[in-house]
Amino acid sequence: MDVQRFLLIGAIAVLSFMLLTEWVAFKEEQIAANAPVAERLTGQNGNGSAASPALETPDLPVAEPEQSTADELPVDPVTAQAENQVAPGDASPGRIIEITTDTLQLAVDLQGGDIIEVALSQYLEQLNQPEPFVLLENNSRRVYVAQSGLIGPNGIDRGGRAQFSTSQMHYELPAGENTMQVDLHWSGDNGVEVIKRFTLTRGDYLVKVSYLVTNNSDARWQGNMFGQIKRDSSADPSASTSGMGLAPFLGAALTQPEENFTKFNFDDMREEPFKGQIQGGWIAMVQHYFLSAWVPGAEQLNTYSTRVSRSGFNIAGYTSPALVLDPGNSGTLSAGFYAGPKDQYRLEEISPYLDLTVDYGWLWWIAQPLFWLLNKIHGLVGNWGVAIILLTVLVKAAFFQLSATSYRSMANMRRVQPQLVALREQYANDKQKQSQAMMDLYRKEKVNPMGGCLPILVQMPVFIALYWVLMESVELRHAPFALWIHDLSVMDPYFVLPLLMGASMWFMQRLNPAPPDPMQAKIMQWMPVMFTFFFLWFPAGLVLYWLVNNLLSMAQQWYITRKIEKGAKATA
Repeated sequence: MDVQRFLLIGAIAVLSFMLLTEWVAFKEEQIAANAPVAERLTGQNGNGSAASPALETPDLPVAEPEQSTADELPVDPVTAQAENQVAPGDASPGRIIEITTDTLQLAVDLQGGDIIEVALSQYLEQLNQPEPFVLLENNSRRVYVAQSGLIGPNGIDRGGRAQFSTSQMHYELPAGENTMQVDLHWSGDNGVEVIKRFTLTRGDYLVKVSYLVTNNSDARWQGNMFGQIKRDSSADPSASTSGMGLAPFLGAALTQPEENFTKFNFDDMREEPFKGQIQGGWIAMVQHYFLSAWVPGAEQLNTYSTRVSRSGFNIAGYTSPALVLDPGNSGTLSAGFYAGPKDQYRLEEISPYLDLTVDYGWLWWIAQPLFWLLNKIHGLVGNWGVAIILLTVLVKAAFFQLSATSYRSMANMRRVQPQLVALREQYANDKQKQSQAMMDLYRKEKVNPMGGCLPILVQMPVFIALYWVLMESVELRHAPFALWIHDLSVMDPYFVLPLLMGASMWFMQRLNPAPPDPMQAKIMQWMPVMFTFFFLWFPAGLVLYWLVNNLLSMAQQWYITRKIEKGAKATA
């Protein structure tokens, strides 16, 4: 009878597993079939036709010189751009230029000189597909662009977008060269000439955007540079689409003197728009694994803002102090624009606290050293999965003595468990005497019922920090481990790791004393099942970490429990 029952349970488990894998495969096919296709601008040999979305001009800094009259301020952008702005898909051929380096593929609209597409050559859209990951785009799938220009009394983008010209439609970083400059030209009727210059560097995701202004007019020229990131509220394309995974932050972020890292989700930007003047600084649009950020000069006082426009776009940007040029003079306004992976070491070099966009939460002070150690281990072994295993072993070794204290307490509780059961039965109708008898037993056997909890609580911040390190690290995206695990940042396609993790939890429970309360004991019995279900959709790297941690804990607990039980038998 038992054999038939076990065969039936095994058959149900196998059938459930097959149905689950088929359901996941079906869901992924449906998602892929229904996902909007990105209409690429780069790789079209300069023939792209999508236009930059309408400019919604930022406010000028307060108390700027020579800006006292209302006529000198930017007019309502919705009204000002209505007749000048070409809708996406209606631009004339040849309006979009393409700039290519070994890391970036940029599409720049000559009307305004906005960056309306950024593809990252070294990061794939999907594993085993040749298409690069598209971070910025302007199509039917998503509007996410970087706009910049000159506003103010004489700004060339004050009443509409400036129309630039250039010598060619495709620029590519030459072999053997480390930097490349792409110049867009604009000339006014009054003799003012402006060059909008993009400077790109090999192996880097930081683009320097400069405005070189020459005032050949007979009047003083004054303008402010602005840079802003404009995004709709569409979902993060680099986050999990399973619906059961983690939800990384999506929104804007900046640094302030009194707060190194301030985040604004899209609801925050709508309900409480931010505006403030900050020395240097940066402002970014953050998503899982990637970000874009404007980084103006560190020596200047910039005006930063976040807001939601009338048309529903989320806008985060800055405005520089005014550049004032007397007739015959020249000047430059510039800022850095970063569009790429959340590489915390490179971001740290670009601007103070920009590396905090790799968001480890309030445990960042533990998480950053853990990532440093993980990165060093990977440098030695060359495999992120192996690096996760070795890091977990090192962390477990660091807490070996503390864990041993906890496991000794649990083992002692397990040893006296029969006596506790007898006391509960003896004093079933007198809870006061039952409690007193249990305390006397604890003192006699030198058992601390809370001894197993406190050491675990001390370790929890470290394990939670490691959890966030594995979730936030772009290095794990599309990183293979072994056998069927080709990407540590997505779920195990065959659920082997989650099932092993659940089994390890079940075996660990067998080593622990059962809770005295029957209802609590039943709940604990179901914990491995519930955790296994949730972990089915977790990234494989995270599940690998939990599995290895469980196995190490189980081995240590088994060894300590066996040692204590042997000692108890020897003294008996």
